[in-house]
Amino acid sequence: MQIDLSDRTALVTGSTQGIGHAIAVGLARAGASVVVNGRGAERVAEAVRSVQDESGSDDVTGAVGDLATEEGAKAVLASAPDVDILVNNLGIFGSAPPLEIDDAEWRRYFEVNVLSAVRLIRAYLPGMKERGWGRVLNLASDSAVVIPAEMIHYGMTKTSLLAVGRGFAKDAAGTGVTVNSVIAGPTHTGGVEGFVRELVGDELPWDEAQREFMVKYRPQSLIQRLIEPEEIAHMVVYLASPYASATTGGALRVDGGYVDSILP
Repeated sequence: MQIDLSDRTALVTGSTQGIGHAIAVGLARAGASVVVNGRGAERVAEAVRSVQDESGSDDVTGAVGDLATEEGAKAVLASAPDVDILVNNLGIFGSAPPLEIDDAEWRRYFEVNVLSAVRLIRAYLPGMKERGWGRVLNLASDSAVVIPAEMIHYGMTKTSLLAVGRGFAKDAAGTGVTVNSVIAGPTHTGGVEGFVRELVGDELPWDEAQREFMVKYRPQSLIQRLIEPEEIAHMVVYLASPYASATTGGALRVDGGYVDSILP
């Protein structure tokens, strides 16, 4: 399957590292003009160069702005006034005892993980509908369905993203614009290796260490390894393509079979 996204502009939020960075590379390789987003100008500039090097595309630019704030969103919109593909990847996560999460932390998680996406959908969706083509993709998580007791605030935001995606898909009905969510499972990103090593030790080679981690601590996974960011990017690139024109309002899983359910 040859995916061609030339003549399409894509904005990937929170794309200076991890899954967002891999998505930016995948979209650039498919021919899209890619806009990388982050909060700091230096980090964004470094990420732009990295995406260019990894994708072989020079059509990569940056948009600096903290999307958890109205001011930051305005700055990003000024840098990228029109996009055809919006990937809401920005997100924060962490664990905390459920009864110790205060109001401020609940608000922070909602503003970063949910409201940032809503702001951009609200800004870009009208133009997509007017042009008769567009893709909105929200990066959710297995935690949206299997709410971790130690990450209730995070799980809540990812469940909210599923609702946001389904609702805006209905708003875009019949326009040629699709809106979907991607449910990512346990993923090999920065910091995860350290987390794995804390639990299984430093003696084993990485491949063996991650397998032991999955067997002991993530036994629900059917692939019994961490997912690579590029594997999530493959799904996003497909959903951003013309081949996915009949897929909308969905929650598609790249979770290695982690969620023990036929449907999300």
